[in-house]
Amino acid sequence: MAQDDNGGREIIAADSSGAAHAEESAGTAVAARDALSDPGLPPHRARVTDTDARAEKRAERTVYTLFYLSIVGSIWAIAAYMLFPIESNNVGDVRLNTLLIGLGIALALLAIGIGAVHWAKTLMSDKEGIDVRHPVRGDEETRARAVEIFQEANEESGFGRRTLIRNSLIGALIAFPLPAIVLFRGLGPQNENPVALLSHTMWKKGTRLALDPSGTPIMAADVTVGSAFHVIPEGLNELKTGKLEEKAKAVVLLMRLRPEDLNELPERKDWSYDGIVAYSKICTHVGCPVALYEQQTHHLLCPCHQSQFDVANHCAVIFGPAARPLPQLPIAVDAEGYLVAQSDFHEPVGPSFWERH
Repeated sequence: MAQDDNGGREIIAADSSGAAHAEESAGTAVAARDALSDPGLPPHRARVTDTDARAEKRAERTVYTLFYLSIVGSIWAIAAYMLFPIESNNVGDVRLNTLLIGLGIALALLAIGIGAVHWAKTLMSDKEGIDVRHPVRGDEETRARAVEIFQEANEESGFGRRTLIRNSLIGALIAFPLPAIVLFRGLGPQNENPVALLSHTMWKKGTRLALDPSGTPIMAADVTVGSAFHVIPEGLNELKTGKLEEKAKAVVLLMRLRPEDLNELPERKDWSYDGIVAYSKICTHVGCPVALYEQQTHHLLCPCHQSQFDVANHCAVIFGPAARPLPQLPIAVDAEGYLVAQSDFHEPVGPSFWERH
């Protein structure tokens, strides 16, 4: 016979005639007689910081030192952004600026994480316990007990008692977002309207299409069917200031399809030349470079979030989060056979956010 845990009554297995057996078989028993018993919790093992006051003080100093290091990392990231500018457009300066800012932010984040883990492992309460599940909405007594548990947790963690650790943690958490605020502010021009700047590029009527990064002009005869070229405006490499900013807006992908494979919009019939089309390389999702061209399908793929654009159909979005087609650059051929732009883009390049301004 087996015992019912809920009511305490004996439950007896019966045969098909309703007669009870004195002993049930192992296959029909409700509860096995040889079930494993609850082994309980292992004996509590005290930590060094629980038995040695000097070790406790040492652990406390380690924790707040890590939090102070986090503050130093946040301040260093801001200082590196200011002390190592990238206005020179030198790639080496950009790399150094990125490296030093990244080291500061990494120190700030890692120090908070390591400090919090060390605090929990060495100073917070280390007693084992069992948390019994209850219904989602408890009675008033249970809710009152929950408040007591929070108060006990505060006492056991030492958050309210260890003021030096608490204050250093608060300071680290306040300092950590500051580099992001400074860096985001630096993304836009200081004294100019970024919306107006992003609405126009270096492309204008008669500007030759040139290979990136050499700057060599491209002849229409050199563009074969199935080929793809990374293109910049001629003259970009001669810029003394703002070269990276202008390239980020004006970079283009140039491809040649068979004219019969190209389905052009009526208003864009004269924007291509003998199957050669040019589209912005900047994805309309979040501005990543669309650099993967599938020759057989005529699809462009953005490697960041997998948006796909159909070159044969005015770069319409066929997959992914991008909200609109890639802007097309109207092109033609000059008297010497070089590909040139007919005008600037007729719509803003990059993420669709700018279309709302």
